[in-house]
Amino acid sequence: MNRIEAADYREIVHTEEPRISPNDERVAFVRRTPADDESYTASIFVVPVGGDETTQFTASDGVDSQPRWSPDGDRLAFVSTRGDGDRQQVWLVPTDGGEARRLTAVVGGVDDLEWSPDGSRLLFTQRVTPADCEAGRDRAVDSDYEHEDPDPRVIDRMSYRAGTEYADGRRRHVYLLEVDEALSVSPEDDPAGDAITRLTGDGPADAAVDYVSPTWGDDETIYYAAKAAAAGEEPDDTLTYDLYEHDVESEAQRASDQRAGSEATRESGDIEAFTRTTGWLESGSIDATDDGRVAFEWTPEERPSMRQTEIRVHDRETGAERTPTEALDRTVGHRCGFQWAPDGETLYFTTPDEGSRACWSVPSDASAEPTRVLGDGATISDFDVGENAVAAVYSEWDHPGDVFVTTRGGNEEHRLTRVNGDYLADRPVRQPEEVWFESDGKSIQGWLLTPPEFDADAASDESYPLVVEIHGGPHAHWTTAGTMWHEFQTLAARGYVVFWCNPRGSTGYGEDHATAIERDWGAVTLTDVLAGVETVCERDYVDDDEVFVTGGSFGGFMTAWAVTQSDRFEAAVSQRGVYDLTGFYGSTDAFKLIEGDFDATPWEEPAFFWDQSPAAHVADVDTPTLVMHSDRDYRTPANTAELFYLGLKKHGVDTRLVRYPREGHELSRSGEPAHVVDRLERIARWFDGYSAHREAPPALERDPDGGLSSAGGETNGGERRDGDDARAE
Repeated sequence: MNRIEAADYREIVHTEEPRISPNDERVAFVRRTPADDESYTASIFVVPVGGDETTQFTASDGVDSQPRWSPDGDRLAFVSTRGDGDRQQVWLVPTDGGEARRLTAVVGGVDDLEWSPDGSRLLFTQRVTPADCEAGRDRAVDSDYEHEDPDPRVIDRMSYRAGTEYADGRRRHVYLLEVDEALSVSPEDDPAGDAITRLTGDGPADAAVDYVSPTWGDDETIYYAAKAAAAGEEPDDTLTYDLYEHDVESEAQRASDQRAGSEATRESGDIEAFTRTTGWLESGSIDATDDGRVAFEWTPEERPSMRQTEIRVHDRETGAERTPTEALDRTVGHRCGFQWAPDGETLYFTTPDEGSRACWSVPSDASAEPTRVLGDGATISDFDVGENAVAAVYSEWDHPGDVFVTTRGGNEEHRLTRVNGDYLADRPVRQPEEVWFESDGKSIQGWLLTPPEFDADAASDESYPLVVEIHGGPHAHWTTAGTMWHEFQTLAARGYVVFWCNPRGSTGYGEDHATAIERDWGAVTLTDVLAGVETVCERDYVDDDEVFVTGGSFGGFMTAWAVTQSDRFEAAVSQRGVYDLTGFYGSTDAFKLIEGDFDATPWEEPAFFWDQSPAAHVADVDTPTLVMHSDRDYRTPANTAELFYLGLKKHGVDTRLVRYPREGHELSRSGEPAHVVDRLERIARWFDGYSAHREAPPALERDPDGGLSSAGGETNGGERRDGDDARAE
């Protein structure tokens, strides 16, 4: 059999965004694969709920996403970059066969796509500038139009960049698309934009905020949220949102009158703010029924980064609000959202839960406690609720992700796809062992993954080096699967035992566990990680003299903190980390995380923030430490990584800084395929060079690209065989 390698990332298929057809007969989903070293291809596939043959539904041309069945099931709307560079546009295809039609040619890229209940309209958002709106580019733009970066770039916002982009005056606004009107244009012509109406951002104050998470109620009503900043206040400096009800029928008439040349203005009753919430709202943070019950994510206003997110339900008729998730001591998963069942009586949602990412259901009137539906031992990345079924994409220890379906109550679960079946057929995949251990009087959950050749029942004196992985967040949660499946299995296949855990600060174990790192990111987490290390090092097959550590984001912070506080590790790789809390606070779009977790700002307690930063203790580092970062990471900008790297160099520590162009904070999950592979190979090569179990020199004694498949040449287990590098395993 072939061992799993870093370069295998190019062969692994990812499944995303399952959507059940209105008759519960089919599930549409996105199938994404690396296309080449720099890009991916993603197409929509459909699989019968009965588990028959999976069929490709859209052409492999560009990147398709957001499949959305029309309410009658006759059409499928989706978003695609095909034929229009990188801009995402709305496309429509008949479900009984036929060519896909492009319905939009907007400048800002389409997101948050959703059908109206009667199937006549599509709701979406895009990010646009006031100049785009004034010129009409938010309704239609020539295909050859290119946005020019400002020169110089003048910044007035607090959070002026995110992901891998600068905002440059763009804000997210809400739009309506009249489907039949858009289809009336000849297929040979570009969409003119007459079928599109912008619902938000008319006035100067309205244009200065982002409108997020739009959703339909009935055919005449939509709901969305926007930052609730008082006059003169900066919207980026709050996590409080107003929720709005918007009368679509009056809006449609106003837009029609304007297009006809008549003067038309909004009436005061067209838009109404009806409640407030706190948190990090994004797509899927609001969902509504056709009788006016609006569910939304809510986090306590006091230091929300430390608190759990709940689902609240607001009744527009009575004004009453309930919190049906209150009885469950788990935080609602913001990456997977929540959803009303079609009957409007039950809410479905996900939470991290002791090594799983589980799906739950709860009556909206809170008449019963939440019931677990799906996901025991699995990581659910997305789900969709039909009349009688729930479809989900989730991964488990033995596969990186497939489409599953179950009944609404969680019975009769069926696996509908095996997208990586051929890849996994000749590769050994080890099942991680669950490990619970004590730390500072608390029970901590972790896992141990051994190399494929390890046999626990066979007598042997052989031992293996240990790699310790630390998750990001800090309020995140690891399982045996998810986005780390390939990395963990690759390191194990290279002859490492891999250990990871959910130390205090993690979600999935209740609010007390998550808030235990209040004003102390480093010491509490490190205590738990080291307790886990000592527990697994009691195994005869773990070489307790060869322990390595790595992690990304908060895991990068913790990797750096670990080597400043302990000499337990032989080598370290710190990725996408935070090394100076003050520098991070001043350059990230996530500065509210610092305010919430530490209950202070750097101006109030400058000495405290410096002492809590790994860079402050760099003089104490002896551990060889590789620092990896992305050039366009605007969540954890590179300035603090540069500071830490310079400190390591100044103090004579074996170190190297590797920076990835064009990449952002999501490098390890969705970066350019060649970069994803290169990152993982460099981690393994760095550890190999400091392990007595390897006949490999330290990476600093080799060519900077020596032994890496991305540098070309023949490979063996992800290592290139050329010259002196032939010593590498």
